[in-house]
Amino acid sequence: MTGTAPQHTEVEGVDGGVGLTALLVAAARAIETYRDDSLAQDAYAEHFVRAAPASADWPVRIQQVPDGDANPLWGRFTRYFGLRTRVLDDFLLRSVRTGPRQVVLLGAGLDTRAFRLDWPSDCEVFEIDRAGVLEFKHQVLTDLAATPKVKRVPVPVDLRADWGSALTTVGFDPAAPSVWLAEGLLFYLPGPAETYLIDTVDRLTTKGSALAFEAKLEKDLLVYRDSPIYTATREQTGIDLLHLFDKGARPDSAGALTAKGWSTSMYTPFDFTRRHGRGPLPEPNDALEGNRWVFAYKPRP
Repeated sequence: MTGTAPQHTEVEGVDGGVGLTALLVAAARAIETYRDDSLAQDAYAEHFVRAAPASADWPVRIQQVPDGDANPLWGRFTRYFGLRTRVLDDFLLRSVRTGPRQVVLLGAGLDTRAFRLDWPSDCEVFEIDRAGVLEFKHQVLTDLAATPKVKRVPVPVDLRADWGSALTTVGFDPAAPSVWLAEGLLFYLPGPAETYLIDTVDRLTTKGSALAFEAKLEKDLLVYRDSPIYTATREQTGIDLLHLFDKGARPDSAGALTAKGWSTSMYTPFDFTRRHGRGPLPEPNDALEGNRWVFAYKPRP
């Protein structure tokens, strides 16, 4: 499958399937934004949640949740998303300070980093996702008269199609260093699509580039079927994450990058909870136990 774009024809926005998870993460960012001890600020997040019928009645502040932080979804899981947002914000800003000026958000969803982070003024942020998701985001941000802080280039293409060609067509330069992010994405893709994605990132990057992505290491996702996080998410939003995750064998993408000459490091979310002093810690029957955050760098000569 290496080097061949998987074929895919499905069209989907934020009103169902994986698109709905973008609203869940937006709700989490909204809740994080209004916390006194917030790790990340996103003033646009709650507007996405309110604009979509599927999520219009979801909470956007922890005070709107009857059991508050004791709620496995709106308490613990949203703290996970808040922590993830902060860690990956830091990765992107740290990476562009070393020289790259092209940032690629793979499966960008309702990401607003082009609008809310303090980028070097000559950066370009390329946002790859399905047309329906990007159209919804564009409409909400247009209604808010939001202005990106840097050049922002939407790239409407499914990541299970030939997205590499779509990216270079709109001005991405593979010969210049770049920074890539796949946040909460890979475990929704079939294994061959993940391999294609990693191979494509390697092909489109030069020395001095960087990539961060989230992986899940469980050999059997269904072991955690009754985890409080998954159960609460199903019951309170109707989103069955385990149904949406691809059930096939996962490739060792960190190992593949290492074999291609990248320098990689892998962390648990709990490592960053301890570093920042807030966020989720391990629990019994923990759906977060297998989550890993991977950071990869293509060394300079």
